[in-house]
Amino acid sequence: MNKYILIIYLVISSFSTQASNLINDERIKEQKSCFTWIFTDYDSWRNGMKKKYKKRIKSNEKLKQALTRFDSRFGQEKFDFYQRNLSCTTFKYLVDGNTVNGYVIKPKITKENLPVLIYNRGGNGNFGSVVFGSMMHNLFPIANEGFVIIGSQYRGTFTKKPAAQDEFGGSDVNDVTALLDYIPSIEGADVQRIGMFGASRGGMQTHLAVKKAKNIKAIATIAGNSDLFKGLTYRPEMEKIFKHRIPDYEKNKIAELAKRSVLKWVSDLSPNMPILMLHGTNDKRVSVNHSIDLAEALAKHNIPHKLVLYPEDNHGLVKNKEKANKELVSWFREYL
Repeated sequence: MNKYILIIYLVISSFSTQASNLINDERIKEQKSCFTWIFTDYDSWRNGMKKKYKKRIKSNEKLKQALTRFDSRFGQEKFDFYQRNLSCTTFKYLVDGNTVNGYVIKPKITKENLPVLIYNRGGNGNFGSVVFGSMMHNLFPIANEGFVIIGSQYRGTFTKKPAAQDEFGGSDVNDVTALLDYIPSIEGADVQRIGMFGASRGGMQTHLAVKKAKNIKAIATIAGNSDLFKGLTYRPEMEKIFKHRIPDYEKNKIAELAKRSVLKWVSDLSPNMPILMLHGTNDKRVSVNHSIDLAEALAKHNIPHKLVLYPEDNHGLVKNKEKANKELVSWFREYL
């Protein structure tokens, strides 16, 4: 009897897993709901974070403060709302023979096909990867406004002994453009309305990706960099990352940085693809001058754009998060 129960359980489990797949494509592997493991409910997630904080915070008072900040940023009500209204899965896909991690988020109930946004994360390697907290903070609010969001973690991220590494705007750009192949397999995704946005390094990634992908209708960057060589004058320590990530950097520094700097090839940008730029004037990681200089260049080349500066705000636009989200939603609703 136990044998038959096991078989029935496996069949039901298999059906349940397939039913939760957001991308119906046999090339996509290991689709899993984002709301699993410690993320099945808010208390479980909060307890997991409490254990993590305890490893580095010895004071009970400071631990309490950390948890208060966590609750203020996320909270039970917000978690339950998104869990109720959004579908979210992580998945694996192949690019250039490499297994890459990705994710897709979309509203559970839709009356019509929704526009799609490809999101490009910042950071490099595992740093800046899109974990559950960053999904909830940065992406869930946008998806909830009626968008399908799909993104890549870039090659090498969350991978033990990866065959290929993140090249900070090199071959990893293929990990972004490859996502376009799977959008038609997402139920409720409108393949005629695709936009792209990125934060920090993801801004560079966005400009590089649209050079290859011609069916992107509009883009946006948040604290994006536009000139990596000039950027070293604002933040010299970035050269350590360039040396580590960019192939042949020491031999071809000028050429490799120019390849990754949209300001060097503004004339190649499409006059039919509007660009939104959001930036805090007190950004210590990526100087606001990156966006100001790019806006001036775009104006000279008659490329439609909008620059929104947030006085005294930082790299993450923490003082103006809701305003920035509204700008993004309004921008893509207008142009997609």
